[in-house]
Formats: sequence, structure tokens, C-alpha cells
Amino acid sequence: MTAALPGEPVPVPGQTEPGRAAPSRAAVRESVPAPGQPPSAPGRPVPAPGKPVPVPTPETQPFWDGCAAGELRIQRCLDCAKPYFYPRPVCPECGSARVEWFTASGRATLYSYVINHRPAPGFEQDGPYAIAVVELAEGPRMMTSLTGVPATPEDLVLDMPLRVAFVARGDLSLPVFAPAGQESR
Repeated sequence: MTAALPGEPVPVPGQTEPGRAAPSRAAVRESVPAPGQPPSAPGRPVPAPGKPVPVPTPETQPFWDGCAAGELRIQRCLDCAKPYFYPRPVCPECGSARVEWFTASGRATLYSYVINHRPAPGFEQDGPYAIAVVELAEGPRMMTSLTGVPATPEDLVLDMPLRVAFVARGDLSLPVFAPAGQESR
């Protein structure tokens, strides 16, 4: 859209410009995927059915390597000693770039959760399930899945002790948390 000159109507986002034809209903209909079909665009592959698999980056590779080894690795600042999660090259507390990776204890408590009754694509067989935020014993919080406990408010007690476990998805191992004292599944 072009900017309006004084005295001309102001263009409104979502409306066609004067002199430009609106798309036909058929063109709009063709651009909307049929029910049950994933959206696609030219040059963009349609995702395979199933659960999504994270894509490691150079910043997150040590985290994923730790998961493959059965270790929960997070970062710590060498200047202020603050541990943090999610992986990044600069300390979120003091801004220092002097950071290191270390193996966390794997202990956590349930900080918050939501019970999802409308599963995301790939998770249809899992519903209802809990999406949780856990607070690691070292301090950082992370979003995760829970295993080994029913997804009910009666069973998901805030501050309940948890322990990390790992589940395979694609070529990666993902950290999930189970009630402490239960064997990992």
C-alpha cells in the first residue's frame, strides 16, 4: 500500500488498494487447506505427521548432547554464578559472556501446569496431558511434559518433588519429569 496524500482516503490494512481487484473467492478457497490437511506454501515442505522434533542449534547442541547421555545440562555464569535455562551465549542476569555448561541434579518441583484437553497435532493419542513448568533444584524454570502421573488437579500438586527422565523422539532424547521416587519410564 502507498501512503495517503492529504485529502485522500487513508488505506486500511486488509483492504485492497483502489484500482486493485480483490482476490476471487476461488483463489481464496484454494489458499485455505482442506479440513484435516496441514497448511503448505510453495517451497515449504509439509511436516510429516507425528510429534514435532526439536532442531538443535550451535547454542543448544550441548543441551541435546547431555540429554542423549541421560544428563540434564544447563548453563551457569562464571561472573555472577547464576544458573539459567534456556541456552544462550550471554548471562540473562548480568550480561556476561563468560558462561559454562554443567550437569544439573535432575531434581525439580512442579511450579505450574495446564491440563490440555485439545491435543496439538501429533499428540492426539496423549490427551488429556499436562504441560508443566518445573523449577529445577538449581533455580531455573523450564517448560516440560510430565510422565508417570495422571493429568488431574488432584494428582498434580504444586511443589511436588520431580525427577528428570528422558524419552526418545526422532534422533533426540527429550527431558520429561516424573514424580520423585518413581523409576524413569
